[in-house]
Amino acid sequence: MKALITGASSGIGKEMAKVLAGRGWDLIVVARREQLLLDLKAELDCDVQVCVCDLSQVSQVKGLCKALKDESIELVINNAGFGDLGFFDETDEQKEINMINTNITALHILTKYFVKRFKQQNHGYILNVASIAAFAPGPMMATYYATKAYVLRLSLAINKELQKAKSNVRISVLCPGPVKTEFNEVANSSFAIAGMDASEVATYAIDQTLQKKQLIFPGVFTKLAHAASAMVSQRFASEIVYHIQKARNK
Repeated sequence: MKALITGASSGIGKEMAKVLAGRGWDLIVVARREQLLLDLKAELDCDVQVCVCDLSQVSQVKGLCKALKDESIELVINNAGFGDLGFFDETDEQKEINMINTNITALHILTKYFVKRFKQQNHGYILNVASIAAFAPGPMMATYYATKAYVLRLSLAINKELQKAKSNVRISVLCPGPVKTEFNEVANSSFAIAGMDASEVATYAIDQTLQKKQLIFPGVFTKLAHAASAMVSQRFASEIVYHIQKARNK
């Protein structure tokens, strides 16, 4: 069994690699930072292929797909992504474009590529990492929240198509809340509540994915937040998120 993991150099992606390696999976790990991937490879007791790829560059994502055409992959984890905190008219535009390309475009390309492959063979798992942020507008993190909403809606729509086609292929969507990773450093923010352990999130997400669960909410906070999102208006949700993000602003 072999799995592909993007964003495997740190955080949830790195912990997912450890979980899968411990269960006997071979891995293809993808990220920009080669040394961190090599360090991860040295830690794991399985076959690990390192692919250095800047997922914000469409040409490199396309190149990655070509490089994977002969690989027998059963599980794809689209984990790579990042955010940024600040008012929309003040945040860096190029960083946001890179965010959109990483969080949306790369995920879209890889999901389409593997849905086609998996549908032909009638088996395979895809785990797309979204966020509890996908369920609400995100003032002061407008672009990030919007990218995660895209991941959620795209995945749910494709799942319905796969169900109608009576395919055994399924897409799972991980919707975590705060997790102890590098996210805050990249986003120039801090969490208002304690983040979950990345290893715990990774283990739960993989277990749920292999059970073909569609929506995955690790921890009590995310389950409650998801339930609450269905009970309040988007306007009220936007007001709540604004105050949360304002408190996080360094």
